[in-house]
Amino acid sequence: MSPILIWFRNDLRLHDHEPLCRAIAQTSNILPLYCFDPRQFGETAFGFPKTGAFRAQFLRESVVDLRDNLRQRGSDLIIRQGKPEAVIFELVQIYGVEAVFYHTEPMAEEQAVERAIARNLAPLGTKLRGFWGHTLHHPDDLPFEISALPEVFTKFRKKVERDPAINPTLSLPKPPAALPPDLEPGALPTLEDLGLEAPEVDERSVLRFTGGETAGKARLQDYIWQGDRLRVYKETRNGMVGADYSSKFSPWLALGCLSPRYIYEQVQDYEDQRISNDSTYWLIFELLWRDYFRFICAKHGSKVFQPEGLQGVPLPWKQDWERFDLWREGKTGFPLVDANMRELAASGFMSNRGRQNVASFLTKNLGIDWRMGAEWFESLLVDYDVCSNYGNWNYTAGVGNDARGFRFFNILKQSKDYDPQGTYVKHWLPELVALPANKVHEPWKLQPVEQKRFSIQLGVDYPRPVVDLFKSAKANERLYDEAMQAHPR
Repeated sequence: MSPILIWFRNDLRLHDHEPLCRAIAQTSNILPLYCFDPRQFGETAFGFPKTGAFRAQFLRESVVDLRDNLRQRGSDLIIRQGKPEAVIFELVQIYGVEAVFYHTEPMAEEQAVERAIARNLAPLGTKLRGFWGHTLHHPDDLPFEISALPEVFTKFRKKVERDPAINPTLSLPKPPAALPPDLEPGALPTLEDLGLEAPEVDERSVLRFTGGETAGKARLQDYIWQGDRLRVYKETRNGMVGADYSSKFSPWLALGCLSPRYIYEQVQDYEDQRISNDSTYWLIFELLWRDYFRFICAKHGSKVFQPEGLQGVPLPWKQDWERFDLWREGKTGFPLVDANMRELAASGFMSNRGRQNVASFLTKNLGIDWRMGAEWFESLLVDYDVCSNYGNWNYTAGVGNDARGFRFFNILKQSKDYDPQGTYVKHWLPELVALPANKVHEPWKLQPVEQKRFSIQLGVDYPRPVVDLFKSAKANERLYDEAMQAHPR
């Protein structure tokens, strides 16, 4: 039988992989392929590396792990650098491929590639079949069409929870056969080949994120089963220091090294064997948020990238590069913001609590175009997912489908609530390590005699605040209110 080509994208796993399972049910003659698309290693609209070093390293590790897992089953992974539409067309021609199976994506760039492949393969008569496989719920099983998806998360959640329809994970029915002997699997490109330098390892990082299905499953086993941390997830999830305040599954979910349905089944097993409580529910709750952002993107498409966002709020966003650079370099003078931004730059990761605070500060205090922040996250975050990233930035900027108006995060209150002793900010801002807990979050209040006592000079060792926290928020709130009055929803 002619082979079926499996085009791997953001689904770098063998478990719960519908295209692979459906193909192997038809034939063991499988050609697994991963393409390093040069378009993903270009620049964003604002000039940042589209895929930065942390993301690229995690991706390479994930591809290596996928290849190793296939080799253990007698097959291999074809690796190519090039545009998928060209690479797939060539393989189809040479090896008489009958069909190409893949996981479809909802956003414009990815769909453009799918259309290009379809155009190239149409004259050859090769079947092209896409599957949906990145969410806990399948669109066909939702209690509404995507076009009728509620614009508020709570309504979505209540409807899907009322009658949950989550399909079981899929297992490979049999191993794939070896590749044709004349098919060269191809070499894994180095970071240098991709135009990047290897990122330095910062020992302060919360976790050494290693890409791949094997590492993802190991993290799940460690967090849920060995460490037994799921039982307190809801209480600890707003932490910022250490490896285990939250699950940290997001990098493996982003590249599909872990299936959300696999995580769901593990949580169900945990509830059966150990405990069912608010924390076990809350992890599923977070997976629902992830589902929701992907379905919202499938419904609204490229609106999520527009400056006015999903709500169409025409705010006068600034593109103030001087202040933006202070923000991204962690030099705003607000320790919670600066610590989080330095953690991101040094490790490719930041807590959920941190992301909300730095995004609020950029948009609600600096009034800077939220897309600049979204693209900076896109470049650096090891767990970057287009739908979750842009959905969350829409939300925090106040232009998202489920936004709560001008929702301003009080950085000082957040600092004292979630880092009362200053443990986190001192971890990433060594220049503040000598300050006592009652002063570390407001260093600009230090008197000259205190600066001398604690060996810190404001404006030299640590910057003064770039804005007045409350005056800047008030000014941007006025702009928001004016925009809403001029263009009521």
